[in-house]
Amino acid sequence: MDTAAPVGWDGGVTTDIATDVFEEHRPVLLGVAYRMLGRVADAEDVVQEAWLRWSGADRTEVREPRAYLVRVTTRLAIDRLRQIKARGEAYIGPWLPEPYVTDFADTAPDAAERAVFADSVSLAVLVVLESLSPLERAVFVLREAFGYPYADIAAMLERGEAAVRQLAGRARKHVEERRPRYEVDPVQRRDVTERFLAAAAGGDLEGLMALLAPDVRLVGDSGGKAKAPVRVLETADKVGRFLAGAARKGGIPGLTIRLLELNGGPAVLFLSGDKPDSVFQLDIADGRVQTVYIIRNPDKLRSLAGL
Repeated sequence: MDTAAPVGWDGGVTTDIATDVFEEHRPVLLGVAYRMLGRVADAEDVVQEAWLRWSGADRTEVREPRAYLVRVTTRLAIDRLRQIKARGEAYIGPWLPEPYVTDFADTAPDAAERAVFADSVSLAVLVVLESLSPLERAVFVLREAFGYPYADIAAMLERGEAAVRQLAGRARKHVEERRPRYEVDPVQRRDVTERFLAAAAGGDLEGLMALLAPDVRLVGDSGGKAKAPVRVLETADKVGRFLAGAARKGGIPGLTIRLLELNGGPAVLFLSGDKPDSVFQLDIADGRVQTVYIIRNPDKLRSLAGL
């Protein structure tokens, strides 16, 4: 008979039923927090704080643990987002969310759910969500990504249902107006990603130009801590020449490449030894690359170490 105690969400050993309940809902809580904040470390901090609130709560008064935990996590994420916006910290160059490892095996059992899930964590959508107010972002995430009824969202945020519907309408309109178009078919995205990688690695300008949309954009996020364009590059000619030129210069010796799923789609992780160096991901539509995302800020790559 196996008498080993279960392991808690933070790696500790526990026999506490409350911890088992929290473990059951932790993936959802992390999903809410990440979509709210776009930062893996901040999302994990929020979930840890939610655990402290849960462990200290009078759980005899909690009829629906999942609803309680989502409400606590959402409010903590709103507070964290307000703090970030209030600090108004200057960021060097374009800003992109932290890469987030996604695993569809346990999250989206069919193609329709997978498409919704992928869209809700895509870099393109998360960049747009950065321009929403904290309340608009919370309503959008809870409604569009998790399908909560307006009445439930109103209760979580302690707002009237009519006000929540107005927030949802504004947020949805804002996102739809600014959301870039991209291909959701994972097979096509992976195929174009692999062909793009081969052309870029070989400095094949002609091959790259065949894959780039005429108005393609390259967005590089280094935070001033690594080499990357400090401005968004636009047009196939500029993007293609930049990528081909970078390949000809040789880059960093000893880099290895790994193709994996990040933010709901295929991405390329470049490793220097065991240390993440950069991430490439593409928005693809009509068989052409619409946007090239490059993340090189080492602070945003820490969560990918050891993959």
